[in-house]
Amino acid sequence: MSSDYSSHRKYLKIILGVGLLLMVVKFTTWYLTNSNAVLSDAMESILNIGTGFFALYSLYISNTPKDKNHPYGHGKIEFVLAGIEGAMIALAGLFIIVKSGYNFFVPNEVTELETGVYLTVFSGGVNLLMGVVLLRRSKTFSNLILESEARHLISDGITSVGLIVGLLLILTTGFIWIDQVVAIGIGLLILYSGYKLIRTSIAGIMDEADLKLIEQIIRKVNANRKEEWIDLHNFRVIKYGSKLHVDCHLTVPWYFNQIEAHEEITDFEREVEKNCGDSVELFVHSDPCEPPDMCKMCGVPDCRYRKHERELKVRWTVDNVTPNLKIHLQKKSED
Repeated sequence: MSSDYSSHRKYLKIILGVGLLLMVVKFTTWYLTNSNAVLSDAMESILNIGTGFFALYSLYISNTPKDKNHPYGHGKIEFVLAGIEGAMIALAGLFIIVKSGYNFFVPNEVTELETGVYLTVFSGGVNLLMGVVLLRRSKTFSNLILESEARHLISDGITSVGLIVGLLLILTTGFIWIDQVVAIGIGLLILYSGYKLIRTSIAGIMDEADLKLIEQIIRKVNANRKEEWIDLHNFRVIKYGSKLHVDCHLTVPWYFNQIEAHEEITDFEREVEKNCGDSVELFVHSDPCEPPDMCKMCGVPDCRYRKHERELKVRWTVDNVTPNLKIHLQKKSED
C-alpha cells in the first residue's frame, strides 16, 4: 500500500470518529427540541457514519494491487461507493420530506430552541471544516472516495446553516410551521445531493467520457507538444476510481525506425504523466504519417521526404483528438 493510502486512511478514521461524536450531539439536540428540522440533520449524521465505513473499506479495496481477475485494478469500487452513498442520502431526504409533510397536518411541539441553535452551530461548523479540508485533499490526489465523503460533509454543514436560520425564525416569530418548511427544504437539498452522487456513480461504471478531463490533459500537452507528434486521435480516458487509463493513437514520421518511434511515444507519455501524476496508465499506438496530405499540417524540421509545404498548424482539441480518425481525414470529410 502507498503512503498516500495510509494518509487517506488516517483522515477517514479521524472523520469517522468525529462523526460519531457529532451524531450523539445532533440526536441530543433533537431530543431536546423535538424539531423535525433538527431530526433531518440528525438523520444525515447516521449516513455520515455509514458512508464513513463504506469509504474506509472501498479505499482499501481500490488500493489492492492488480491481479489476474482485475487487470485494471480495483478502482471501480469507488463508483460503487458513490452509488450506495447517493442512494442512502436520497432515501433519507425522502423520509424527511414525508415526515415533515405529515407534521403540517399533525403539528409537533418544539422546545429548547436556543440550546438547539448552539448545538447545531457547533456540529455544522465542525462538519463544514472537515469537508473543506477533505475536499482539498481529494482534489490534490484525484480521489473520488475522498471527494464524495467531503461533499457529503460540506452538504451537511451548509444544511446546518439553513437549519440555524429556521430555528431562529421560530424563536422570533413563534410560528411552528416554519420547522416543517425548513425540514422539507433540507430534505430536498439532501435528495438532490444523493441524485448527484448516483449520477457520478453511473457515469463512472458506464465509462462515460469525461470531456472536461480530456480537455484539461490535451490543453497541457499542447503547451509542450513536439513537432514530431504530427497527429493525435482516438484519445480515450477511462476512470478506475482515482486511477486513469488512457489510450490513443499518436502519429509520427513514417521513416522513423522502431526505436525512434518508441522514444517519441515515451516522451509523449511523460508529458501526460507530468500533468496527471502516477495515477495514469497509458497505452499509446504509433501510426506513420501519410504524405502528401499530412505534410500540409506537419512541422517536422528539415524533413527530406516532405511532399508539400506546411499550410496549417493544427491545435489539438477535444473535438479533433477523440474521433477514431486522423485529423487530416476529419477535415476532408468536413469539406
